[in-house]
Amino acid sequence: MDPNEILSQLTLEEKVKLVVGVGLPGLFGNPHSKVVGVAGETHTISRLNIPSIRLADGPAGLRINPVRENDPHTYHATAFPIASMLASTWNREIVEEVGRAMGEEVREYGVDILLAPAMNIHRNPLCGRNFEYYSEDPVLSGEMAAAFVRGVQSQGVGACLKHFAANNQETNRFTVDTIVSERALREIYLKGFEIAVKKSRPWTVMSAYNKLNGKYCSQNEWLLKKVLKKEWKFEGFVMTDWYAGDDPVAQLKSGNDMIMPGKVYQVNPQRKDEMEEILQGIREGKLSEEELDECVRNILNVLVKCPSFKNYSYSNRPNLEAHAKIAYEAGAEGLVLLKNVRALPLNENDRIAIFGTGQIETVKGGTGSGDTHPRYTVSILEGFRERTLRIDEELAKTYEDYVNTMRQKEEYKPRLDQWGTQIKPKLPEDFLSEEEIEKLAERNDVAIVVISRISGEGYDRKPVKGDYYLSDDELRLVRLVSKIFHRRGKRVIALLNVGGPIEVASWRDEVDAMMLVWQAGQETGRIVADAIAGRINPSGKLPTTFPMDYSDVPSWSFPGEPRQDPKRVIYEEDIYVGYRYYDTFGVEPAYEFGFGLSYTRFDYSDLSVSVENDTLKVSFTVKNIGDRAGKEIAQIYVKAPKGKIDKPFQELKAFHKTKNLSPNEEERIVLEIPVRDLASFDGERWIVENGEYELRVGASSRDIRLKGQLFLKERIYEL
Repeated sequence: MDPNEILSQLTLEEKVKLVVGVGLPGLFGNPHSKVVGVAGETHTISRLNIPSIRLADGPAGLRINPVRENDPHTYHATAFPIASMLASTWNREIVEEVGRAMGEEVREYGVDILLAPAMNIHRNPLCGRNFEYYSEDPVLSGEMAAAFVRGVQSQGVGACLKHFAANNQETNRFTVDTIVSERALREIYLKGFEIAVKKSRPWTVMSAYNKLNGKYCSQNEWLLKKVLKKEWKFEGFVMTDWYAGDDPVAQLKSGNDMIMPGKVYQVNPQRKDEMEEILQGIREGKLSEEELDECVRNILNVLVKCPSFKNYSYSNRPNLEAHAKIAYEAGAEGLVLLKNVRALPLNENDRIAIFGTGQIETVKGGTGSGDTHPRYTVSILEGFRERTLRIDEELAKTYEDYVNTMRQKEEYKPRLDQWGTQIKPKLPEDFLSEEEIEKLAERNDVAIVVISRISGEGYDRKPVKGDYYLSDDELRLVRLVSKIFHRRGKRVIALLNVGGPIEVASWRDEVDAMMLVWQAGQETGRIVADAIAGRINPSGKLPTTFPMDYSDVPSWSFPGEPRQDPKRVIYEEDIYVGYRYYDTFGVEPAYEFGFGLSYTRFDYSDLSVSVENDTLKVSFTVKNIGDRAGKEIAQIYVKAPKGKIDKPFQELKAFHKTKNLSPNEEERIVLEIPVRDLASFDGERWIVENGEYELRVGASSRDIRLKGQLFLKERIYEL
């Protein structure tokens, strides 16, 4: 059915119904929906046979309720690795596969639009939702998001880019005013969204809660109409984040087509019903019916593509077995080996002592709307047992008993947050005596210490012990285990089961190996066990910098002023986010952007650089010169000449993950970079300045293996 034909038949009241969601009985997730637990729904227009469409959360997996009242069946969805881990794969193909699998679950569980991917920039390592976001770099973020969207939408359902834009903290997220230059916006905070919009054509975009330079994002005409719709040619519809903004009429006038979840007065009794406000706005001439029609048309253009509109008969039986394998493969490619001094992989006869409560209470992902309800989660301990590694079962039993006993105590009992996620207070980690560890060191060959962290929606992390820093008890455990095992010439390995950076520089010398295992979803334990045993060769690389210390982080103004209740946050660091800051100002990170080790080694050679038809062509060879098969992530950075516009030392412009290369096997990599991608924003236009550009090809932002130069004449690109 043609959207314009539908529009012509709608009454004014029906149009207003279509631009406002049906509301929720609580804050998030509808327990009374046909698909229990969806985040939002639109109104039906029965007279014209227009059905309600359903929207559900899901950066790490479709979020719906697994159980329903008086229903014996369960509706579990796959828990995939968190977005930061997906970005660590630097592999568009595997991320597209994840999107495809998630899209099938969306369709087969009766949902129309997945509220993902979330793609805000890792401006600061303490943002509580960084685990839902990809990277500190907009090119990596945009490419990962575009791949994910293509996968989701290949299944006939919609994806939603969020949160547009500059929503880089949870503290006062509903009201904080983000003050940021247009250059930093266009080069850093909008660039990833631009890439995803142009390369994957998402059905929807979600405007963010925060204000941007004085205006709520959902009421910001410059952001939504000028940039998103006019400049980038976005053709879907824009929805608000849930309960965002303060003026539905201003939202519609500014290009925000749908107000979600609807009936904001349920959580704010001082406010009128949005539909009533919109009708009043039309009566008073604040909103024209033509402006309303434009919003409705944008919604209808998407609605007619939805499974619900097409009367799709969903099965409630997605292929969870196949999707579990995809979750495993994605996690396997996202592991990042940070340190390895003759410690990994283990030999099959190595006897292993595992320390840390995270081996049992392994964190699969973060909390809030990014949480998931899978059929199972394999803990690290379970993964080691399933893979029949030689773990010290007496120590494992000690930890199981300890965790069970402590969780009975009032101060350590799990509690539920507003999304129904179980939050477990952190347990002390240093309960074993020195004598007990001595005995463990006598009978085992290697010690593994698990460090776990969790964060989530609605709050930010803290630069304190037990969060960004190790707690005193964690540090005592690491140091005591290391001292005792090393005294006997035995190895110590740290596993970081975290959603974002923690401080490692002060204690990494205590251990022989360190692996960032992120929060890998339901398959975490199997992935970790296989990597430790050498069945997986780690090939992930960091999508975000691990600083030496929190004091080195450039976004010192986080989360704004005043600190306890920030009204605004000024992005003083401007374009110097992440590695752009560390590289430009010579600040040494603990582990740089793009860093990651392997169980094998790679050589780079034969760089060729040329320019044809406004496109850079870069080719080079990567060869596996080690003794194990493995994959390498090659990164291309560009160092621009000094000109009128200040520029970072270098910026990522392209990347490629090789196939699995056998020892002595090589791959010739050919990449194209539009010259326009080298441009800087001068306040009005994009400019490639005159001069010599250096193409830097490497294994990380600080491990550059090949360099090539080329001279470019000035080029100007209008908006």
